[in-house]
Amino acid sequence: MAYKAPVRDFRFILDEVLNIDALTNQPPFTEMSSDLVGQILEEGAKFSEEVIAPINRAGDLEGCKWNNGVVTGPTGWKEAYQQMVEAGWPSLHAHPEYGGQGMPAVVAMAFGQMTAAASPAFSMYPGLTAGAYAGLHANASDELKDRYLPKLATGEWGGTMNLTEPQCGTDLGLIRTKAVPNEDGSYSITGQKIWISSGEHDFTDNIIHLVLARIEGAPEGIKGISLFVVPKVFVNDDGSLGERNEGVQCAGLEHKMGIHGNATCVMAYENAKGWLVGEENRGMAAMFVMMNEARLGTGLQGLAIATNAYQAAVTFANERLQGRSLTGPKNADGPADPIIVHPDVRRMLLESKAYVEGGQAFILWTALQADLQKSDDEATAQKAKDYMALITPVVKAFLTDRGFHVTSLAMQVHGGSGYTEHFTASQSLRDARITMIYEGANGIQALDLVGRKLPANGGRAIMTFFAELDAFVSENGGEGPLKPFVDGVASSKAALQEATMWLMQNGMQNPDNAGAASSDYLHVFGLASLAYMWALMAKAAQAKIDEGSSDPFYANKIATGRYYVERILPDVDAHLRKLKTGAEVLMALPAEAF
Repeated sequence: MAYKAPVRDFRFILDEVLNIDALTNQPPFTEMSSDLVGQILEEGAKFSEEVIAPINRAGDLEGCKWNNGVVTGPTGWKEAYQQMVEAGWPSLHAHPEYGGQGMPAVVAMAFGQMTAAASPAFSMYPGLTAGAYAGLHANASDELKDRYLPKLATGEWGGTMNLTEPQCGTDLGLIRTKAVPNEDGSYSITGQKIWISSGEHDFTDNIIHLVLARIEGAPEGIKGISLFVVPKVFVNDDGSLGERNEGVQCAGLEHKMGIHGNATCVMAYENAKGWLVGEENRGMAAMFVMMNEARLGTGLQGLAIATNAYQAAVTFANERLQGRSLTGPKNADGPADPIIVHPDVRRMLLESKAYVEGGQAFILWTALQADLQKSDDEATAQKAKDYMALITPVVKAFLTDRGFHVTSLAMQVHGGSGYTEHFTASQSLRDARITMIYEGANGIQALDLVGRKLPANGGRAIMTFFAELDAFVSENGGEGPLKPFVDGVASSKAALQEATMWLMQNGMQNPDNAGAASSDYLHVFGLASLAYMWALMAKAAQAKIDEGSSDPFYANKIATGRYYVERILPDVDAHLRKLKTGAEVLMALPAEAF
């Protein structure tokens, strides 16, 4: 099955749901139009389908190879990456000051969904580079920006983020990598980093590593961490490449369940030369720019893999003949009916379709908030910043969890065929699993949501979100075709508000209550968010139908949304009920009894 980029869905969301043409008074959209966005999406789809998707299988089968510190990618990957750079795709969202095209984040995220669906492992190379660009752009001195950003913006150089060490993952306060000041203002970095995506490869002439380390004498824990830029190859004052930074070496590659085409490296730093980014002991604040971008990208990746898996399952369900329809043969001239006639197969496909299309809207709606943070209107910018902080852990955890669920359903649709390597279902399942773990495991995202994001600024962000949902219900209530969607928003908002109040009342008394409830709370939040996305899409689709459109796209969109609100959204009640049981049953069993 060949991947087909869902350009029609993206254009519907951008043009008819988010109405980006009405945003030309906002800074990121002043020179933007839906026609231009459409052209970008069409070309991006062609590149993803014709250049990236065909090499995805080779990446899974061959993986990357390590030989004495040198890493080479799978067959055709270097050439595809160079085509991407030549076409200008990595520079889509970068600032024009450094050679970027300055496109809104919402456009870049639409393109990112296509590349990640075509090959999630391949898309990580430009994705990590974009994260390094963002971290330097937000925190580095002008000198460091001028030295590194132009080549990172275009993708001519790669970028990484080096956080994890053998003895610490989430708790970065335990890192041991040290930084010793040199007389010339640089630092000597020594330590080991593991699980570094895109840490070494042969696609680019240089790789710019952003490394967390502790300056000698710095405070213990998270407050004593600083961020450093450590290039693989030194960059001369005129921008040309100099000598190799010999203290930076790839010590080996991880052997993984999936994403085989991405080089996941063990990086060894031995007196490697680096430069401080931002202020001393403020490394975590600087790194959070990259981490938040990476978390949104991971949510996008999980959803994108699900999109590809769903498409493959649809193709298989239409071609595979087995059994007869319960209401009589639908393929009378054949020996059996295609399995898509069977209700349970349709259940799996509709569940997948509802999550995929609802998730696409959720990703782009969130990306729009990233753009609106730059608004000249203070209230608009503040609301968008609040939403970005609040929604990021939900996007990361909920979409990767449901994305993996969709890949599992896709394998089930394939039956025994999906469990073999003759079909793509196996690779999708293996590739998707990591998205629930890296960039902060989903349980950590849930804790971050209830422990930090909800109470921030007195709960301002969640109260604003509640008000937006209430306004939608008020404006669109009553009878008619939108009623199931409006009711879905109202009921799931009420459940989310009840869950929030329960956390406020019980989490303060016993922190274990917040921890025990956090995962279910995040799922209530995610389900309610997708209910809102489906309501927005249903409203836009119904408006076209009311105008006389006979395009089946709109009727199909409403039918899929109905499945979501009637067959998926009721899960909110189960999560709410479990949430309110608190920590007692979770903490009652002594550790030795497990």
